[in-house]
Amino acid sequence: MESFHSLSNKESKKIVGLMSGTSTDGVDASLVEVTGKGLETEVDLIAFETLPFPEDIRRRIFELFNPEKSSVDKICQMNFLIGEIFAETAIKVIKSANLMLSNVDLIGSHGQTIYHLPPQKHAKKYVPSTLQIGEPAVIAHRTKTPVVADFRVADMAAGGQGAPLVSYVDFLLFRQQDKTIALQNIGGIANLTLIPANARAEQVVASDTGPGNMIIDAVTEIVTNGRQQFDRDGQIANQGRICSQLINKWMDHPFIKGIPPKTTGREDFGQQFAMQAIKDSKDKKLSNADIVATVTEFTAQTIFYHYQTFLLPYHKIEKILVSGGGIHNRTLIKRISDLFDPISIESAPFNDAKEAIAFAVLANEAIHGHTGNLPQVTGATASVILGKFVPAPT
Repeated sequence: MESFHSLSNKESKKIVGLMSGTSTDGVDASLVEVTGKGLETEVDLIAFETLPFPEDIRRRIFELFNPEKSSVDKICQMNFLIGEIFAETAIKVIKSANLMLSNVDLIGSHGQTIYHLPPQKHAKKYVPSTLQIGEPAVIAHRTKTPVVADFRVADMAAGGQGAPLVSYVDFLLFRQQDKTIALQNIGGIANLTLIPANARAEQVVASDTGPGNMIIDAVTEIVTNGRQQFDRDGQIANQGRICSQLINKWMDHPFIKGIPPKTTGREDFGQQFAMQAIKDSKDKKLSNADIVATVTEFTAQTIFYHYQTFLLPYHKIEKILVSGGGIHNRTLIKRISDLFDPISIESAPFNDAKEAIAFAVLANEAIHGHTGNLPQVTGATASVILGKFVPAPT
């Protein structure tokens, strides 16, 4: 593939990273200039755009999360439809930078996760599985740009959990010679990356910590009868009272008590958990604001628990850089800051654009033949090159 080899010979590339996370509110697109590769990687953010999912599309995606409502024909159709939306978002961010499609060298697309399963036994083998939709061939054809996509499956084929993957990019971009830092992403699911001072890649620690915005969003949508899809600025939670009894109960969830590294998703903290949380809260006679306040506090506590139990006894963390949609929930961030005091809580560089940037960087690593996972983090038996390459149409 000529385009593949010519790309790998370019020192500097304009790359679009595309991401739709577990919050499922839209597609993020980061247009970046990536210079170098591996430890010499440098990133300059040119433009960032978000294309929200239309409500009908969002509803249909949520149906795919539910095995009782999903079907093969729905998944097949949505794979191509989401591909069209991802392509539209890529074109939007390119145009916002006053560039032409021909100015862009590569697209890295994570896709939309609809299901992620831990290893299950089949014919004497334990087989993990994951499915991200958003057909990369559609993206490549619409944008006339080569695409690297489907990043998680290579790690899972090597025995890993397919996540977290962003921790490798965190290491490339944010490692420091003299300070131990942590990066905390709060998307639908929350995850951390710990980078010791002057660390080598194999010293990085990373894990999911539990729910991020997922439960807060689901509960907010239910108690407002669909009028709000998320608690803007944490305003509802700020008006409520916290029920410590329920938080203590929920903290006994098997995932929370599990030993890192570990991954989770909607299967643990999705609609079913949210409905049970509301039932538990109604049994305690909590108001709607109290319910949102309590699940917000639960989210903060799950994040803090993982640092307090697994990291802080062994590492002196200088600061924690927070990214993801949760950074905009003022009530959540205040509680996290209070819990971690005196450790500094700061907004991460690139903030909302950071996850999409990560898949632009992983695409760059892939075309250079570099591995992109951290086996000690994902559980894989080997470092592997992530992603599948789809050439631009001729």
